[in-house]
Amino acid sequence: QVQLVESGGGLVQAGGSLRLSCAASVRTFSSHAVGWFRQAPGKERAFVAAISWNGDSTSYADSVKGRFTISRDNTKNTVYLQMNSLEPEDTAVYYCAARPYYSGSPYEDEYTYWGQGTQVTVSS
Repeated sequence: QVQLVESGGGLVQAGGSLRLSCAASVRTFSSHAVGWFRQAPGKERAFVAAISWNGDSTSYADSVKGRFTISRDNTKNTVYLQMNSLEPEDTAVYYCAARPYYSGSPYEDEYTYWGQGTQVTVSS
């Protein structure tokens, strides 16, 4: 069982930055790919970014390419999402998810474990 806890959300002005963290409770976290998803009010949850279990492969949604960076530190059992040049459209609850495979996936039903989410609000 893998428990995930997100942190780092908050309120930021447009153009600002935030770094989200996803901390895992298990030492085998290094054998799990991780994805970030987000759900805006009134919308379905959507893929944001994913990273392979060793960090050498990443993927991003078109809407965040060039602005967001996913990374991980397996010595700390933590995955990060650095978000720069934030826009009001980035306002959402952000979730991290893990799956026991090498590569990440843009499909939420391919993830086994989920965190509780952290709110990101970008004001204009």
